[in-house]
Amino acid sequence: MSEKAVILDEQAIRRALTRIAHEMIERNKGMNNCILVGIKTRGIYLAKRLAARIEQIEGTSVKVGELDITLYRDDLTKKTANEEPLVKGSNIPFDITDKKIIVVDDVLYTGRTIRAAMDALVDKGRPSAIQLAVLVDRGHRELPIRADYIGKNIPTAKTEKVMVHLVESDQFDKVAIYENE
Repeated sequence: MSEKAVILDEQAIRRALTRIAHEMIERNKGMNNCILVGIKTRGIYLAKRLAARIEQIEGTSVKVGELDITLYRDDLTKKTANEEPLVKGSNIPFDITDKKIIVVDDVLYTGRTIRAAMDALVDKGRPSAIQLAVLVDRGHRELPIRADYIGKNIPTAKTEKVMVHLVESDQFDKVAIYENE
């Protein structure tokens, strides 16, 4: 697989997250009653960065939870035919009932990951609303799901792969499109 193009560098990622944080604050008239929930793995890192930006802007902290949607995937049998799924566990140590939950993920593609995330959240409580924040929306939806907050829309071919690299897991920040050779 070869890198076709860098879509966002470190500075562009930082700017996109700052803009998303401002949009969240504005749309929700502050962040009272809001909880950020990052989807494992990179969504958690993005949720923590957003919480830090919101705290810088508003002066108040926002709770951040971690969501592992492995067992909620509708393609679990295909992905794990010869092995057991690796479940990393969710960590949402607070009640989400009647709270606005903002699900955070790195890339929105078919919508199946977000559907699984909503199923997992509803099993933990009944939020008053669920919103979605993604760093990249690459299109090709298979389910009627759209993001409320988007860092960057990137039209892609189905054969291309969008990869988000973050310092917390990859030692550098970059979003790039890759294609098979």
